[in-house]
Formats: sequence, C-alpha cells, structure tokens
Amino acid sequence: MAGIPLYFVDLQDDLDDFGFEDYGPDCDSMRITAFLDIPGQDNLTPLARLEKYAFSDNVFNRQIIARGLLDVFRDFSNNEEDFLTVMEIVVRLSEDAEPTVRTELMEQIPPIAIFLQESRPKFPTAFFEYLMPIVVRYLTDVNNQVRKAGQEALLILLEQDLVAQSDIENKVCPILLDLSAPDSDDEYKVEAVNIICKMASMLSRTTVEHMLLPRFCELCSDGKLFQVRKICAANFGDICNAVGQEATERLLIPKFFELCSDSVWGMRKACAECFMAVSYTTSPEVRRSKLSPLFISLISDTCRWVRQAAFQSLGPFISTFANPSSAGLYIREDGTLSIRPSAQDVNSNSCQPSDNITVMSSSANAALSSSEQPMEIKPESSTEETSAEVHTKLSEDLNKDPREESSDCCASPGEESSRVCQGDKAAAGVTEATKESSFPELSSRLPSAEDVFNTFLYWRPPLPDISQDLELLQFKAEKHNDACSVPCSNCVASSEIKKVLESLQEHIDDPDVQAQVQVLSAALRAAQFDSVGDCETKKMEESSDNLQNKMILDETAISDAACNQVQGDTLSSPASQDDISDQSSTSVLKSMDSEEQHRGTSVFLRDIIPQPLLDQYLSMTDPARAQTVDTEIAKHCAYSLPGVALTLGRQNWHCLKDTYETLASDVQWKVRRTLAFSIHELAVILGDQLTAADLVPIFNGFLKDLDEVRIGVLKHLYDFLKLLHADKRREYLYQLQEFVVTDNSRNWRFRYELAEQLILILELYNPNDVYDYLRHIALTLCSDKVSEVRWISFKLVVAILQKFYANSASALGLNFINELVVRFRHCSKWVGRQAFAFICQAVVEEECMPVDQFVEHLLPSLLSLASDPVPNVRVLLAKALRQTLLEKAYFKSVGNPHLEAAEETILALQSDRDQDVSFFATIKLKQNNMDSITIEKQN
Repeated sequence: MAGIPLYFVDLQDDLDDFGFEDYGPDCDSMRITAFLDIPGQDNLTPLARLEKYAFSDNVFNRQIIARGLLDVFRDFSNNEEDFLTVMEIVVRLSEDAEPTVRTELMEQIPPIAIFLQESRPKFPTAFFEYLMPIVVRYLTDVNNQVRKAGQEALLILLEQDLVAQSDIENKVCPILLDLSAPDSDDEYKVEAVNIICKMASMLSRTTVEHMLLPRFCELCSDGKLFQVRKICAANFGDICNAVGQEATERLLIPKFFELCSDSVWGMRKACAECFMAVSYTTSPEVRRSKLSPLFISLISDTCRWVRQAAFQSLGPFISTFANPSSAGLYIREDGTLSIRPSAQDVNSNSCQPSDNITVMSSSANAALSSSEQPMEIKPESSTEETSAEVHTKLSEDLNKDPREESSDCCASPGEESSRVCQGDKAAAGVTEATKESSFPELSSRLPSAEDVFNTFLYWRPPLPDISQDLELLQFKAEKHNDACSVPCSNCVASSEIKKVLESLQEHIDDPDVQAQVQVLSAALRAAQFDSVGDCETKKMEESSDNLQNKMILDETAISDAACNQVQGDTLSSPASQDDISDQSSTSVLKSMDSEEQHRGTSVFLRDIIPQPLLDQYLSMTDPARAQTVDTEIAKHCAYSLPGVALTLGRQNWHCLKDTYETLASDVQWKVRRTLAFSIHELAVILGDQLTAADLVPIFNGFLKDLDEVRIGVLKHLYDFLKLLHADKRREYLYQLQEFVVTDNSRNWRFRYELAEQLILILELYNPNDVYDYLRHIALTLCSDKVSEVRWISFKLVVAILQKFYANSASALGLNFINELVVRFRHCSKWVGRQAFAFICQAVVEEECMPVDQFVEHLLPSLLSLASDPVPNVRVLLAKALRQTLLEKAYFKSVGNPHLEAAEETILALQSDRDQDVSFFATIKLKQNNMDSITIEKQN
C-alpha cells in the first residue's frame, strides 16, 4: 500500500472531490482499483464501494473502474454471488453516456474473456451471457472510437477462439450484414466490409461461404463508394484463401476481373498487389488461361502506379506456376516440402532422398534478401497446386545437375551421404541430411532400402512404355534361337533394338532416357558383333552413333535457343562471349529438324509458364523500365529471382543467367545486396555443377563488394560453402580472413556475424586446415575492441578445440592450448586473463576435450588466477569453479588428486577481500524443476 498516496493526498477527503488526479504512470505495478480495499468514512464494503465509484458523477472515476475491471474480476471470482453482482455492474457501466468510459471498458473485454476462459469451471457461461452482447452492441455504437474498440475486441476474441459458433452465425454475422447492406450508412458500410475481410480467415469455410461470401461479391460491385471496392480488392486474396478453390473460380474470379478493370486506378493497383494470393487458390488451368492474360493487362496499364505494383508482383505470380510434385515432392500441411511417401516408390535402384525439406515463402522470400519479412501462404491439400513462396532449408550434400547421367544418381549403401537424384522441372534442391546424431528425428524417418524414390514416377512427362517392346524383342529372340541360326536371331534382335531406340529419340534430352539409350546401344553393338550382314551392321552402328551424338545436344542447348529468342525479343545488349556461344548453339540446333526444336521449346518454357510473363520478367533489367515504371524495379526482379528459377527449373537456368549477371553488376548496391542474401538459395535450386560454373564467380565478386553487400554473403556463408565440392570449398580458406577487415571499423556486428559463421564452418574443413587458417582468424577476433565480438569469439575458440579432439588431432589441440595459455593467461591486460577463465569454463561445460588433458594442461593455469590483482578476473574464476568445474562428476569423486587443489582455491576465494568474489565463490546454481534456476547460499 506504499503507493496509495499516488491516488490520495488526504485519505479523509471525499474521493469524489479530487477524482484521483494524482494517478500517474508510476503506479503501474499496483492494482488500479486498490482504493476499493481502503477503509474510509463511508463504512462501505469493497463491492458497495465499487458500485459507488462505477456510477459516480466524476467521469474519471468511472474510467478508472472500467480500466481496472480485470483486477475487479480477479478479486471477486471466489464468490459466485459477488461475481454475478460485478457482472451486472459491468453491464450497467457499458451503457455509460461517456464514450471514453465505454471505450475503456471494451478494451478490457479480451483480457477478461481470457480470464473467464481459464476459470470456466466456475463460470462456464458468464462471457456468452454478459460480455458477448456488449461486444455485438458496440459494433453499432454511435461513437466512432467505441465502434473501433468493439471491432478490435471482436477480432482478438475470434483469433483466440473465444466466440462460440452460434454467436458468430446468430449475432455477429447478422449485424455485419445489416451494416454492409446497400442502404446502410456509408461510414458503417466501410467499417463493416473491413471487419468482414479481416475476420474471414478466422471463421470456418462453411460460415464464410454461406453467410459472408454473397455479400462480399455484392460489395465488390458497389457503385456508390469506391472505398468499399478498394477494401474488397485489397483483401481479395484472403477471401479466396478462406473459401477455397471451387468457390473462388465460380464466384470470385468474375468479380476479380471487374475490379482489375475498374475505372479507379487504386482498385487496379490493389488487385495487382494481391494477384499472387489469388493465383495460389486457383487451378493451374485457370491460372494459365484466365489470370495470366489478366495480369498482362495490369502490367501494361496506363497508370504508372498500377504497372509498378504489377511488376512487383510479377515474380511472385510466376512462382505460383511452380510444381514440386513433378519432381516427386509435395507440400505438407506444416508448409514443408517433402518427398512423396515411400509406398509410391517402386524402383529399388533409385535414390533415397531426405524426407525433410523445409519450405517457407517463395519467390521473393527465396531471396531472404532484405530485412523485409517473407510472405506466408498456407499450402493447399492438392500437391498439384503448390505454394508460391519457397525457401529451402539446405542439407549437407548437393543435387546433381540434370545434365549428368542419372543412371548413376545413387550412391552405394555404404557411403556416408547419398548423391540425390536430380529433379527436372522443380529443381527444388532436395538434399540429404548427413549426420544422424545431429538430426535423430530426421534419420528415423528415412525410407528403407526397399522403399526408395523413383524419379520416373514424378519429375517428367510420362515416357513411352517400352516394356511390351522389350517382351516382344525377347520373344522373337527366343523364337529365332529355336528356329533359325544365330546370325539370323542377331539380325532380328538388332532390328528390334533399333525400333526401341527410335521410339526414345523424341525424349533424348531426358537424362534417364540417355541412360537407357546407352544400355540399349551397348546391347545393339553386342547383337551386331555376331551379325552376318556387315552392311546392316554398319547402318545400325551409324544410327546408334548418331543417336549418341544427339545426346550431346541436351536440354541445355534447347534451352539456350529458346532463351536467346526470348531475350532477343525483350532486351537488346551488345555482343559478348556468351552471345557467340549462344549463336554457335543456335547454329547447331538449326541442323536439327524443326519439329524437335518446337518440342524442346514447348517442354522447357511454354509448358511451365506463359511466354508473355517470362518476357516481361526478363525486361525488368531494361534501364528504360526504371524510367517508366519504378526506379527500384531491378531490386524487385532480384528479390523474386530464386522463386522464378525454381519455377523454370535448373534445365532452363540459361533463360535467367544473363538477367542474373546483369543484376549482379547493377550499379545500385541494394540490388546486389538482395542477390547476396539469396545466392545460397539459388545454389540449392541449380545444383552443384551450375553453381560452380555460374554462381561461384558472382559469389567471389560479392566477397569484394561493399560491406552492405558482403553481409548478405556472410550471413549465409556456411550455407553456400557446404554446397561446393571439397576442392572448391578449400579455395575460400584464405579469403575468409578478408572478412575481418571492414569499410567501417565501427561495424562490429559484421565481425560478430563472422565469428558465428566460423563456428558452423568448422565442420566443413579438416583439422589441419582449421589450424592453419581459421585459428588465426579466431584469435584475431578474440582481441577485438568490442566485447560482444570477443565473447562470441571465445566460443569459436572452444569450438576449434572441440574440433581437434573430436577428430583425434590431439597434437594440434595441445599446440592450440599452449597458444591460448600464452596469449590469454599471461596477457598483460586483465580482459585477456578474464577471457582465459571463460574459455576454461566453456571447455568444461561443452566437454570438448578429455578431462585428463584438461586437468594436465589447463587446470593449473586456471587455478593460478586466484592471485590475480583484478577482482573481475577472480570473479569469473569463482564462477567457473563453483558453477561448472566442481559440478562435474570427475571432481566429485573421492580421492581425486585435483579436487583438493580446486577446493583450496575456492576456500581462498570465499575469503577474498572483494565482496563479489567471495559471493560467487560461496553460492552455487541449483536447477529446480528444469525450468527455473535459484541461487542457494551454502552453509
């Protein structure tokens, strides 16, 4: 009650006379209604005093009562009769004539409802009988502030699932429908449509579709108020997501077309901003046939602001065409991208991929590039309609490039990590977890050798079924073995193999078909070897050789030709070495028949996304776009590029390669920074070969860029390096020390991030490389001017020591320990000696070296700090001994020769002249119930 004078200057005065003018912010820690417990001259009970001030003539008194209702309910919840009396007071107070009182009361409804939910056994229906009617009534209050308070309270209650379904259908929805009726007041209508849109995602699909959707469709065509249509347009994606695909395509898409052609440009701009969310809830057919032309109309709008919004949404919209299921993937309910269940896997010779690939938002999100938060979209139940925004969490190993032969895509069962089968169109970077000890829950879900992933089922259009041809071939060969001579059967077999090879010719760009061609070609040569007809043999070999040569012109060449055509239509750039190589690829393609070229273009581009969308996206790097659309259009292009790359697939990377290189050399550092933050995501999509060829040079350029760009590379340095082959990764060892130097020495967070990344990077290199390169960086960071950098660097030092002993490099570990003793224990500055105590404590906590090695090489130097002249050093020594060292079982064993030395040091520190040193040497940490830590004083 020490804070009571904040309310009262003189307790003998009548409370109504001064109206709590002395109430201030300093009394936040006490109950607002504490005055109810103070005995006064009125001789009233607390409940009677509550009623007195709740209906006082002083407005401020009523405001205080309304503001403190939660405390009032807590105080009177033990007695049911008193509790019901308080409820009746609240109902009367809700009818107060002063709007500020009603607003204060409504702001307390959500916390009161939560309290009542927790006390439901006592008062199961109190909220629904007393408080919910107040919330509904305030939605039609004459005061604007009261209505807003009621709307906010309703949304909170819905979000917390505190409103009964019957109240939603019988009380809330009818009120909102009345307020949004055509003849309703304009202000009420705008507020009603806004609350309808916000609450749609919190209600059941049935409720929204049957009760709110018809009215929403009417409001989309409201010709009186453009504000109503604008709210509908801005929230269109949320409504589509709430009602699902069928209702969206049947009822909402026609309304969306109307809004996209609205005469007010603000409506069209709002539609462009929510286009991706609308597209996500439609089928691929509707997305391609209806939404794509509609989007092209928005991107060509006469209003610059509409075009600007459309270009910002272009990448996210393209990413909705991504189809991970074509790569044998599916999106689970929690938003993670995973391999299809092993029950569908039938090819026992295929790869065993990891079962846990995580997806966050896509296109732009794939560029976790800036400080902006990624958009979250709920995945649909159908695996055909996938999330647009994909952010793949990387595993340890890489995908193979699709241009590699897939016949050898699986590693042997004895290898530590398997090489993962490449995806054709999804290119989602499916990789396998490497250490079972680090991910036990992941390892337990890996499929067995019998239940493995079959690439033929999912990641390409169906191949021609040649099983019957092979059976016919085998049957004819057996028949001729019985009836004819050997040369005759060989001729028949060669003829049949030739037919199979010709049937596979139209799919020759497929890696697995190439593998089949190789096998059949070998069988062809074997059959021809014994054949009598030399002329026929020669013709067959020429056919096989031609087919093998055509394998060289795989999907990369076809993609180059298609992309050269696309980029030629959208961008004009001076000739370069890449242009020469593209021209040579085009000339080679001209030698192929026109049907083959058309088929290749269709498979790799038009079957994935409509051509006009890709044309517009590639034009975003055109300098003219910055003048006519948006000065930051290149940044938006860079932000969504990983999502577009995922949609096109790695086999179409050459369509984006020039665009990516243009963005990487953009004069705006924000554009380069965006790419730097997402380059590790793009590496997962492209696979190791394309990463080494196309991304590594750009990555190297970012390493030498401005700090604003380098930080993007640095934050995901481990994620990118682990995708490279060991020999390529080793080239970066020497370059890592360049991160220590920054443009601005005050940018200490840069060096802090470096230390954090180095802790992760340690696992990528062998102990010798760590000792020769990373050790020097760690010791340099340990001497940083900023304490935060030094403390994280001490953890890096401990991790390095753990690396040595975990890999049986005890000699390197001993050398490192000796260096630590010289550098820190005998440091002339007290911060160095304090660091040595911290390092020793961390070594014991992490158990990163054998205890016998610790007591031999580190413990004597640690105990010698007891005589250090600086109290801060002795304080940390006391913490290390009392809280960590003496808690280990090794030092608790009776007869331990090192226990006596440690206890003597503790006793000396307990009698230290510095009070803090003696305190920490006396107390110890004791963990209670595994969730709280208390400090006990030892007797």
